[in-house]
Amino acid sequence: MKNIHPFLLVLVLLFSCRKEQQGVPYSYVNLTIYVNDPQHIALTTIGGWKYFSGGYGGLIVYRKSQSEFMVYDRACPVHPDEAGARIEVDSSNIILKDNFCGSQFLFTDGSTIGGPAIIPLQRYPTLFDGTVLRVQN
Repeated sequence: MKNIHPFLLVLVLLFSCRKEQQGVPYSYVNLTIYVNDPQHIALTTIGGWKYFSGGYGGLIVYRKSQSEFMVYDRACPVHPDEAGARIEVDSSNIILKDNFCGSQFLFTDGSTIGGPAIIPLQRYPTLFDGTVLRVQN
């Protein structure tokens, strides 16, 4: 054991104690939503939401207040590459969940509230001018 190089010992310790990586890989988003368009009627009221394509695994757009929207990636941070690991809105309209791994998140801020996920949902920045919602990173 005396002949083990200190650098190798550090590498062994780092890789043996490493926790499972979590997170959604970067994906460019450039989405414009005309909130008053009839096809987006769900977004005209506070608490309304709608699924959109884009991001890494799809997007969920949620109207948090009259002037604030939250946009989350539907890829679960635990298994973002699994086709079945997609975030969905549960029947309460308060919790987002992934039925694949059991992770649960608050709709209002994307924070983790249950399951194996240790990081919140991937959020995308928004800009709302009262009529048009822009989602872009």
